Amino acid sequence: MKKLALMIVALVALAGCNTMQGIGKDVERLGEKVQDASKK
Repeated sequence: MKKLALMIVALVALAGCNTMQGIGKDVERLGEKVQDASKK
C-alpha cells in the first residue's frame, strides 16, 4: 500500500498540469491507476 501511495504522488508530481482541465485529466488517470491496482 505504501508503494501505491508513493506511485500516486510521483504521478501527480510528474504530471505538472497547469490548467483545471489538465488537473481533471490527471485525476481521472490517477483514479484509473488506483482501480487497476486494486483489481490485482
